Amino acid sequence: MSFSPSNALQAEPGDALSMDEVTAAIDIDRPDAFVQLGTRFLTRLPAAPVPDPYLVAVSADAARQLGIDPALAHEPAFAEFFAGNPTRDWPAQKLPYATVYSGHQFGVWAGQLGDGRAIGLGEIESGGRRFELQLKGAGRTPYSRMGDGRAVLRSSIREFLCSEAMHHLGIPTTRALTVIGSDLPVRRESIETSAIVTRVSESFVRFGHFEHFYSNDRVDDLKALADHVIDRFYPQCCEADDPYLALLGEVMNRTADLMADWQAVGFCHGVMNTDNMSILGLTIDYGPFGFIDGFNAHHVCNHSDTQGRYAYSRQPQVGYWNLFCLAQALVPLFGQQYPEEGRAERVIEDAQRVLEGFKTRFAPALEARFRAKLGLTDPREGDEKLANALLEVMHANRADFTLTFRNLAKMSKADASSDAPVRDLFVDRAAFDTWAADYRKRLADDSRSDEERAAAMNRVNPKYVLRNHLAEQAIRQAKEKDFSEVERLLHVLSRPFDEQPEFHAYAGLPPDWASDLEVSCSS
Repeated sequence: MSFSPSNALQAEPGDALSMDEVTAAIDIDRPDAFVQLGTRFLTRLPAAPVPDPYLVAVSADAARQLGIDPALAHEPAFAEFFAGNPTRDWPAQKLPYATVYSGHQFGVWAGQLGDGRAIGLGEIESGGRRFELQLKGAGRTPYSRMGDGRAVLRSSIREFLCSEAMHHLGIPTTRALTVIGSDLPVRRESIETSAIVTRVSESFVRFGHFEHFYSNDRVDDLKALADHVIDRFYPQCCEADDPYLALLGEVMNRTADLMADWQAVGFCHGVMNTDNMSILGLTIDYGPFGFIDGFNAHHVCNHSDTQGRYAYSRQPQVGYWNLFCLAQALVPLFGQQYPEEGRAERVIEDAQRVLEGFKTRFAPALEARFRAKLGLTDPREGDEKLANALLEVMHANRADFTLTFRNLAKMSKADASSDAPVRDLFVDRAAFDTWAADYRKRLADDSRSDEERAAAMNRVNPKYVLRNHLAEQAIRQAKEKDFSEVERLLHVLSRPFDEQPEFHAYAGLPPDWASDLEVSCSS
């Protein structure tokens, strides 16, 4: 069955908003919205219009989650609105906003940063949840520094596709509703065209928001921000003896789980700066990123990361380091229940105790994910060693990460001839055979049939991920105003665990030319 882009835009039965209703439903001034924190936290300003905006892509699934009819994407008003071009001047009560934050970039304090090319449109309520909409690439803001405030088509397509791919992999992430293009020229390494991504999240608050107010000794504002986050997203913290320490603990747990999720699918973020860390434990800010093809534990996906700070193997450690930065920013709020004498020492001890929980959260989370990837049910002594041994052989052979784990499901407990699909990914067949013999012994303890185990493994080991060469092919066609490959790829990535035999080529090894692809911070 061939893919038809028009089928992807069919609305599901039920109530869906019209375009006028969509714009009316986006409320920027709810009583507990971020904008209510005031001008010390943000600047309200309109987006900078772009000429002749046009639809590049829309996620029908994200639209439906927001209660929006995906078919609206074909209306000219859709492209105009999500390009940041209102049909009339922005009314004061609807004026978008850019937020201020600071952060550590590549381990170095960078000072004030902020939404340099993103503005918030407000919130929309759907299904009992509230989602913020943010336009990335909407023009200069007071926090743009020397930038032009724009995003280009290639990076916007990459963010759009990966946001949706991660969502369908079950990994916490911001989502992307649409990409709107314009022929407005933008200079990067060369002249490119402009694009705007509509990002969707329950919150875009980052670690860097807290660092900003801590670094400027604005404790009242720091408290207001923390109270906002607790009230909206972590109300259970209100019951703790120290709500702010409890907040750190909740963020620590989510961050540890997210690091385990990334490692389990071979995802590299590329710019794990503190200003790119979500307070909700979401994958956020898709700049340079990549899914590993041939496994290299030290793979660096960002060509700008010359020191390899954000290599695959270092991501958990960096997540832990970033949490220390967040804890430092929250220190002025900790320990209000303690008497002043001795308070400083107790606060430091409390924060260190909470942060140490990262190790006890991350390690079991990662082990559980790799146990499931290997098709193992009850934990047994030696399972961690077995998983690590496979990764070592994969690293030595540069075996494809996604295909290795997907093809493991084809192995039989009793028949070594079934190893061929995965064995053929290894140059050193003898090394794989040695590991496979140990793996088969472990499978002998599993009461499930090969078919039952394979089905369970295929539910956690994706067949399809957003490989760099797939994104590049879609981008090259899009530059010629052919967006069919973006739509097709979005469709495939929305069902990453399904066989989809008609799209089997999308699961193949990358072509030789893909080894020359580079992704940098300008992406």
